[in-house]
Amino acid sequence: MTDTQGHPIRWLGPEIQSYLAAMDAEAVALRRHARLDELDRFGNRLMVEMAIWTVAADRALRKSGISPETARQVVADLGWEIYSRMLSLSSLPVRLVARDPGQRLRWTIRMLLVFPFSAPAAPGYEVKAWREGDDILTHFTCCPPQSFVRRVAETEGDPDALETFRRSWCTYDWPGADLIASDASRGHYRRPHTLSHGDSVCDMCWAARARSA
Repeated sequence: MTDTQGHPIRWLGPEIQSYLAAMDAEAVALRRHARLDELDRFGNRLMVEMAIWTVAADRALRKSGISPETARQVVADLGWEIYSRMLSLSSLPVRLVARDPGQRLRWTIRMLLVFPFSAPAAPGYEVKAWREGDDILTHFTCCPPQSFVRRVAETEGDPDALETFRRSWCTYDWPGADLIASDASRGHYRRPHTLSHGDSVCDMCWAARARSA
């Protein structure tokens, strides 16, 4: 990794244990911003809980002297390991029974909109979903994890937390769509606007036919 002075460093066992303890403490402190009691769906609460640990991991790295850019890369890579495994498991039944990439995307996204992205409306997930030809579109106007991280960024004066969230969670959908489609092609996903970037919507298109990303 690279520290805030630009020096390359490598953590050994003691540093890693110290970091894990710091991350635990950060998660406890961050939970007051989560407003979990306002969310009546387990899936919504689960996703916010995962966002808590994402922010905790990032802040603990930066407070340990790691540069913000390196912290983002580490958190994004670790997060993708978890996200890709969860997505592989949840989409496996569809990939086993459907061969058409568009069908795989539509069925999987429909399942994910039941859990964990069930949409009771704000402050939970708020989303409209519809089909255009073989594509499925999902327009999210409220995302509880994003709302939580934005509160942390604004309340704690920590814009790096929101940037790390944007550079990790908000980038997984591109490779995630290709993983679901599983047709050896890339470019199954488009999103012109993003909530964490300050836009009013995440206007997602899960495209049956791969296009240039």
